[in-house]
Amino acid sequence: MCGIVGLLLKNPKLKPQLGSLMLPMLIGMTERGPDSAGLAVFTDPVKKNWQKLNLYVGKSACDWKKLKKVLLDVFPGEHNFEIISNHAVLTTTSSPLALKAWLKEHWPQIHVLCMGQVIDLYKEIGLPAKIAKQYGFERLQGTHVVGHTRMATESAVTPENAHPYTAGEDFCLVHNGSLSNPYGVRRKLEKLGIEFDGDCDTEAACRFLEYRMREGDNLEKALHAGFEEFDGFYTFLMGTADSLALVRDPFACKPAVVAETDDYVAISSEYRSLAKLPGVANANVFEPKPEHIYVWRTGTVG
Repeated sequence: MCGIVGLLLKNPKLKPQLGSLMLPMLIGMTERGPDSAGLAVFTDPVKKNWQKLNLYVGKSACDWKKLKKVLLDVFPGEHNFEIISNHAVLTTTSSPLALKAWLKEHWPQIHVLCMGQVIDLYKEIGLPAKIAKQYGFERLQGTHVVGHTRMATESAVTPENAHPYTAGEDFCLVHNGSLSNPYGVRRKLEKLGIEFDGDCDTEAACRFLEYRMREGDNLEKALHAGFEEFDGFYTFLMGTADSLALVRDPFACKPAVVAETDDYVAISSEYRSLAKLPGVANANVFEPKPEHIYVWRTGTVG
């Protein structure tokens, strides 16, 4: 049992309040996921020809100033760090893929959580309220957010197995449920040269969908392929640079509820997580249908 939450703001005036609106939603899912928690927030894009990587060091120490100096020697260009607890947002003019490969070889204590122009990601072991305070979730700003609280059933309680999962750039996925064929999916992808970071079943779904999109599918077509590929029970919530997407398996065993107003679309595993949102009493509240693709994009109304 896990908890998922998502919030997409239709009203751009609410962007400074994204974190404060989301926080009660995430903490409201504590009973569904006390082992670990995390979220991906989609912000204003970085400058043209820049990319950002989110770096995590866990309990390891990291000399960020030294890393910046070394990066300037190895990767000519500009590199800026924003340090947040044991996490750093690196904005750079260098190739994010080249940086990720170099860090894996030379600074293996650093884990790259995500890459892109708009995504930031934070996740950690522990109660959601503790993690939210550690990373300042209440202060986050942006257009939309995907969050998760985990109760582990298929793999160990580790930062690597916490959600959200990412693949490629500006894409993330959270999952409530369990897949019965993740290793079959994984073997197919590994034959294509796709590498995995952990052993959680959710990673197989995330990397499969990102692979399909990288090969030319749009998000909806990739999800249709997922209905054919994934076996098990799942509610998936995904974030891209400009959208949230929600799907449930054909049996819809795992709960989900959506509340939509003129100002926002909010998604959660249970209504109680939505109850403190402004205007929710007058929202269009519904339970998503099984094997149906729901996509909401930023800038859309109604």
